[in-house]
Amino acid sequence: MFTITVRAGPGRLAAKAPQLARAFHQSAPKNSFFTSRTAALTLRSNTKSSSNILTKLQGASRGYRTQYETYVDPAARRKELYRKLMIGGAIFGGTLVGVNAMFNRETRDDGGMPPFERSYLNRTFMHTGLGIGIIGLTAYQMVQSGFVYRIMVTNPWVVGIGGIALSIGSMMATRAIDPDNYIPKYACWAVFNATQAALVAPLMTMAPPALLARAGLYTLAMMGSISIVGATAKQDKYMYIGGPLLAGAAIVAVSGFAPLVLPATAVRTLAVTESLWLYGGLAVFGGFTLYDVQKVLYHARAAQRGIIKEDPINESISLELDFLNIFVRMVQILMMQNRRK
Repeated sequence: MFTITVRAGPGRLAAKAPQLARAFHQSAPKNSFFTSRTAALTLRSNTKSSSNILTKLQGASRGYRTQYETYVDPAARRKELYRKLMIGGAIFGGTLVGVNAMFNRETRDDGGMPPFERSYLNRTFMHTGLGIGIIGLTAYQMVQSGFVYRIMVTNPWVVGIGGIALSIGSMMATRAIDPDNYIPKYACWAVFNATQAALVAPLMTMAPPALLARAGLYTLAMMGSISIVGATAKQDKYMYIGGPLLAGAAIVAVSGFAPLVLPATAVRTLAVTESLWLYGGLAVFGGFTLYDVQKVLYHARAAQRGIIKEDPINESISLELDFLNIFVRMVQILMMQNRRK
């Protein structure tokens, strides 16, 4: 259980949200160049045009964001879409070849994956995709409704710690419920996904949608290729890495708390801990993906023998946490690259 607790780490970004909320509600500074006389003349000269504009704007909806529609050539849009699909395919293919050549030199000798293991793995991936979809949609609605801003301006530490506690509690409840009790198990699973959405939502207010899409594409490529390696490797080949991964996750978690205890003058140390949090976390949770996929196959064989019950929901929780931890780090890395440009 301690492994899962360490891996639920996206809440560390919650402390930055009050600054965004305050900046969002700041009023524009007044321009001292115009005198009252000039302002009066300008007001009288623009009264007629202003009334016409206000008439046209009546009934328009207001929200947190204003969207402007521009005409885009359909042919250029299709060309850009094809280019992005080719880049995504190249990223996935290159990652698959590289990871396969590094980790999967020894594949199965028994003719491939048995049908029961394949079915169990497919159901686990289906629940994982469904859970990630619920997290994404819920986080988007939280941002659009302003819920994230309201809860973050109160006390980000209380919200962050409370969210993590609720996340761990709902995860433990989901794992403890028997898989035959569908309604309470799915209800606890939905609560777990909602808490993960609340922890990830502040990140969506800091990064543009295009960057989030790129991070999601890179995360899918990384997890997809590693999952294929874990599914086609020899049975239990990577089960031994659970202990080292737990130690690595603990080190990554400690590096995430380093800015809270280190002075601001320790620039080099803070840079090292930031790199350890980002790139070390990518390596650790990539390894967790490999380990979790082989653990799913191990549980599938145990369920086939009647030792345990089939429970793809419990299996999907670990993969969801792997995805979220990799995704958060991908977003942070891309944001750092944009700032350097």
